Amino acid sequence: MYKPSLCIMTHPYEEMKEMKKLKKHYDMLGFICDAQYEIPTRCPCGGEIMQDVSPNPKYPSDFDTLPGSRYFTCKKYEDDGMHFRQPWAFGVEEEVKSLSREVNDMAEEIAQLKRLITSRP
Repeated sequence: MYKPSLCIMTHPYEEMKEMKKLKKHYDMLGFICDAQYEIPTRCPCGGEIMQDVSPNPKYPSDFDTLPGSRYFTCKKYEDDGMHFRQPWAFGVEEEVKSLSREVNDMAEEIAQLKRLITSRP
C-alpha cells in the first residue's frame, strides 16, 4: 500500500530569513574573535567597554580569573559568546606589541630618510 510522505516545505522567504539570521550570528562570532587583539574600545555588539575586576575565582587553576583580576568587559556582557570579555593583561600585552612594531617601523623610515638626505651631494 502506498503511503504519501509528509514533507513540510518552508516558504523560500522563511528559509532566506533564517539563513540571514544564521549568517549574522556567525559574522558576529567572527567579529568577537577578531576583536581579541589590543585594548578594545567598543564591543562588536556596539556596547561600551568598561574595566572590570573579578570578585571571585572562576577556576582555581586559571591565573587570569583569580580574585582581583582585571578585565575589559562589554557593558551589556552576557555569557553567550556574543559580547566581549578579555583579561586586562592580554589586551595590554597586545597593545604593547602593536606599539613596538609601530615604533620599529617609524625608526626604519627615519633611518631611510637620513640615508637619503646624507647621500645627496
